[in-house]
Amino acid sequence: MIRTRFAPSPTGSLHPGNLRTALFNALYASRAGGRFVLRIEDTDAARSREEHDQALMEDLRWLGLDWDEGPDVGGPAGPYRQSERASLHGEYLEQLYREGAAYPCFCSPETLAAQRTLAQVDGRPPRYPGTCAAIPTEEARRRLDAGEPAALRFRVPAGRELVFDDVVHGEQRVKTGDVGDFVIRRTDGSAAFFFANALDDALMKITHVLRGEDHLANTPRQLVLLEALGLPAPRYGHLPLVLNASGSPLSKRDGSASLAGLREAGMLPEAICNYFLRLGHATTKAELLDAAGRVAAFDPARLGRAPAHYDPEQLEHWQKLAVHALDTERARDWLGTTAVPAGRWPDFWRLVHDNVTGRAEVADWVDSLRTLPPAALLTDASPELLEAALALCGEPDYPAFVAALRERTGLGGRKLFRPLRAALTGRHDGPELARLWNYFTPEERRERFEHACRVTS
Repeated sequence: MIRTRFAPSPTGSLHPGNLRTALFNALYASRAGGRFVLRIEDTDAARSREEHDQALMEDLRWLGLDWDEGPDVGGPAGPYRQSERASLHGEYLEQLYREGAAYPCFCSPETLAAQRTLAQVDGRPPRYPGTCAAIPTEEARRRLDAGEPAALRFRVPAGRELVFDDVVHGEQRVKTGDVGDFVIRRTDGSAAFFFANALDDALMKITHVLRGEDHLANTPRQLVLLEALGLPAPRYGHLPLVLNASGSPLSKRDGSASLAGLREAGMLPEAICNYFLRLGHATTKAELLDAAGRVAAFDPARLGRAPAHYDPEQLEHWQKLAVHALDTERARDWLGTTAVPAGRWPDFWRLVHDNVTGRAEVADWVDSLRTLPPAALLTDASPELLEAALALCGEPDYPAFVAALRERTGLGGRKLFRPLRAALTGRHDGPELARLWNYFTPEERRERFEHACRVTS
């Protein structure tokens, strides 16, 4: 069974890169009839917050990305918070050390920084030169017993070529000599990211991992780690970066693109999911897709290799389609408005929903349909036309009203309809006049035409 996961750090709001990662992993699992796992990687004690943890899960559920296993629903592979898995990490770290696959590294941060600088000056990759790799076991034990701080480094096997099949980029080949021994346990005793992330995937039986391209360099390290532990590795797929309009990687600093920013702006989850489905993933489906439709449309073979460009205008397109698809009840919940009486809300929404994209536009229509239009918009209206409209405003049948108005005034086209629209709504755009006519009660039409006659006399 295919098992995918999303493993965020609860250090802030979801940004477009990890939002897309969560979506694609959820779709991958659903498409294959597998399971989607949520694992919270909260080992960064200085930045991880419980409120971020809860907000992250709320955001995912708001998007409709429910998980089959996770910190709040449990499952057979728990615990699902990385901070609660420290004892497991310790057991496997000790195994590597005991088997000679890892060794203590006593190099100070200053020494490591100097080594990296020297490598750069010499034009070499900034790999660890193996300073502590040959320290005899007895000496290393003596220094550890004396309390000397030490990290634990994995001893990367020399002279090998690692080959793996990336879901997105295809076959990848890396020489182990280009990797260098790396830290798997920090000097404070906590497991390093490379180690904990790979081990947890293996122990949770994760079979496929879609993640950002910035993790591609981690993959060879994690593959040799899991091989040394005798554990299966998932198949990795590395998604290209999401770029902003200037071509720079989109980050949390792009606040309007964060999920928190999008929610605050009134974006609908259907719009976000439909847009991100197409951000670096090709599909022939041009229509707004529901949850089942998005699962059916997702195909890992259609994941792109080139960077994806975040386009707010494209997101706005999907927002428009999502708003137009809202039923009256969901629309009222989305807007949270009480300005339109509940009994009249269905008629109001049916009238305006094709003409709005966001909450602000709906609010404008609420004002337009409940307040009298400003005099400035009526300056080009003929007083004779408005007086005739006032006399005929009780006519329930709009075509009959227009026919009678034409006969009385001799007007037609723009000279007839533009002033009528302005008198009714204070606007020169919007729904068809016939629908507006039927929305207003005869009393409301009379009030508006009386007002128009008054301010133009």
